[in-house]
Amino acid sequence: MSHEHHHHHHHSEELTNVNRAFYIGISLNFLFVLIEVIVGLNIHSLSLLSDAGHNLADVASLALSLLAFRLVKVKPNEKYTYGYRKTTILVALFNAVVLLVSIGAIGYEALHRFISPEPLQGVTIAWVAGVGIVINGVTALLFLREKEKDINIKSAYLHLLSDALVSFALVIGGIVIVYTHWYWIDALLSLIVAVVILYSTWSLLRSSLRLSLDGVPENVNMDTIKKQIKAIDGVKDIHHIHVWGLSTTTNALTAHILVDAHMSILQADALKKKIKHELEHLNIHHATLEFEESMRNCANDEL
Repeated sequence: MSHEHHHHHHHSEELTNVNRAFYIGISLNFLFVLIEVIVGLNIHSLSLLSDAGHNLADVASLALSLLAFRLVKVKPNEKYTYGYRKTTILVALFNAVVLLVSIGAIGYEALHRFISPEPLQGVTIAWVAGVGIVINGVTALLFLREKEKDINIKSAYLHLLSDALVSFALVIGGIVIVYTHWYWIDALLSLIVAVVILYSTWSLLRSSLRLSLDGVPENVNMDTIKKQIKAIDGVKDIHHIHVWGLSTTTNALTAHILVDAHMSILQADALKKKIKHELEHLNIHHATLEFEESMRNCANDEL
């Protein structure tokens, strides 16, 4: 019991830290968008203005992720018996798509600047982008510890890290422009950044798409589940297993368990508790188990 209480306390502490990280990330990034817009308009820098647009999309994505975390806490009702947990998966998928769209926008802008490079104020661009590295770097670090526990947090982390990379490229570009007047370097660095973002976003897109299609979550191994449940005393077989994500952190399972025909209700109840406890260690947080004495009854079941 104390273990459960400690676990719950630790989980709520994690949620508080994540919430705080989202609020700080949204506030600082929105402030940076305003700085980029004001300076970009003053020095007529297309790269700063396009980066401001990219950052504004990220602010919206962070806000959506925060909303999804809030909706997870909403209690289930008669119309939504699982509550609104699935929103975390949908937001993660949306964020992955936004990242891909931003890659396309960066690529398009970079190719345009290759064809017709424009004179740029390198020093100003470098200074503003330097502020961007600090803001995005600091806020990305807030999500670093929790990023592997939830793909929504990972998407927020990738958004901020990609912004920091874009800012870093702008700083390098700004410095090179000051000394060489090679205006095309800005476009080249933008393309390199786009490739880096694409590489890091691909796994997020794959994971969120899999979860939105009710695929088996990446932190669940079906073979391990079968092996460890079959090893429990009283279990003859396990079949018709279905595993899916209720949210980006909570997984559900339904399965048929073949047991001894002479098992009492008390024994069956104790066995069910034992199986559910074992499943918790295998990243299954919500299990519905159907006990049967023979496999003949479900031989024709498709699901």
